Amino acid sequence: MNNTILKTNLKGIRLLIAAFIVALANFMVVLDMTIANVSLPTITGSLAISTSQGTWIITSYAIAEAIGLCVSGWIAQRFGLVRSFSIALMGFTVFSICCGLSNSLELLVMCRVGQGLFGGPIMPLSQTLIISIFPQEKYIHALGIWAATTVLGPILGPILGGIISENWAWNWIFLINVPIGFFLIYGVYLFLSKIKSPLSKSKFDVIGMIFLLVWVGALQMMLDMGHDYDWFNHPKIWVLAMITLIVFSLFLAWELTGRQPIIQLHIFANKSFCIATLALSVAYGAFFGGIVVIPQWLQLNMGYTATWAGYLMATMGVGSLLMSVVVAKLIYWIDQRLLVSIGFIVFALSCYLRTDWANNVDFIDLAWPQILQGFALPFFFIPLSNIALAAVQSHELAMATGMMNFIRTLSGAIGASISMSLWSNYSQIARHEMVARIQMTQSQHALLSAHISQQNSLELVSNVVDHEAMTISINHIFWGFSLIFILISVLIWLLPKPQNMLGQIHLP
Repeated sequence: MNNTILKTNLKGIRLLIAAFIVALANFMVVLDMTIANVSLPTITGSLAISTSQGTWIITSYAIAEAIGLCVSGWIAQRFGLVRSFSIALMGFTVFSICCGLSNSLELLVMCRVGQGLFGGPIMPLSQTLIISIFPQEKYIHALGIWAATTVLGPILGPILGGIISENWAWNWIFLINVPIGFFLIYGVYLFLSKIKSPLSKSKFDVIGMIFLLVWVGALQMMLDMGHDYDWFNHPKIWVLAMITLIVFSLFLAWELTGRQPIIQLHIFANKSFCIATLALSVAYGAFFGGIVVIPQWLQLNMGYTATWAGYLMATMGVGSLLMSVVVAKLIYWIDQRLLVSIGFIVFALSCYLRTDWANNVDFIDLAWPQILQGFALPFFFIPLSNIALAAVQSHELAMATGMMNFIRTLSGAIGASISMSLWSNYSQIARHEMVARIQMTQSQHALLSAHISQQNSLELVSNVVDHEAMTISINHIFWGFSLIFILISVLIWLLPKPQNMLGQIHLP
């Protein structure tokens, strides 16, 4: 899109209110990526569906949101930055109502797709808006405000989802957006309507969009359905894999040769932007996969209520809030690559602390890795965002913002699908290994001597094995996450030393 934005004269309290409105809009959208996490057992029970099917409620939103990110540039160019922002808020609010009124999985997933399509543009538009309304010397603080809402959304989503679904009904995790959405629409009209951006009647890349929808949709279906269909032992998974590969190749060819591609792939020729974006996306995929799996394990295996699972997940919040402010100042004085490496290493440590979880672990032992992870999150999220955006030209800023958010959001959806599939697969493997080692005759004899019937003793042994298998599986997953974070903490040094801060970029 044309990224020249006319600066406004917002000052004082009006500037703070405008920043709050923009940040709250981003927070609302990011929140909806995780608010359903701890509510999945409640939703799946209410709709009479399996846990793996329930994952579609999360991933459908994330994938649609990633698609929405891609069209945000064209929408803003065609209708203007603020008008596009208002349209996205309206659509998101309407589909939130539809989600709350859904009574079947199919309808809920369709409405979540609508939510994501309208919610996707809100992220890059809000990031561009919040940078635009602040003075140039305050750009990094503006980015810190925006990053804080992006970090807090996945943290507070589970606790709000748990409290709402346990004390009211799961429908309200979506309906809660409605009053906030209308408030934001009115706030945009009052405080941001005077911001003007150039308009252009550029053509929409319809073919590129179709290719994007097909390969992303096929990939996500393959990941979500793989476990249920025994992966590549079923022809349906092979078909989805081939569709993904072929259409993705066509998509790349089209986007690289098209006159007005929906995704400007040439921006990845910028080494700093490319490495920073990929590192951020891989890290976010692992992070998001963890915050999807942990609430399920807590409720299905540890007997936690949705509310208490949410409380545990929210222990990340304090550290993230505090360190977002600190890191926004540190990046002026310390090599940002060092800050990123520190963040990844601490993240790896928090994952390692989860590798010896057992079924008798208490709340404090579960919370410590969460707290540690909360302090580490801003150390890589803010510097990597700044490195990526500071590396591009001013006229590429909005395009770079959209691309970075698209890849990060897509990685989150993929990370959630892979994590849930691995958790289920590893659980089955661990269960088979334990069953092969159990001396069933001795176990039954011991239980019968405790006056437990034969039928009940079989059920008791089966439940114990299932719970142990799920715990062993989640331990394996976090071993993998720990190794991923260690690897990217080293690879981040492939980045050239950052020369600029976002606040030093001249934006007309």
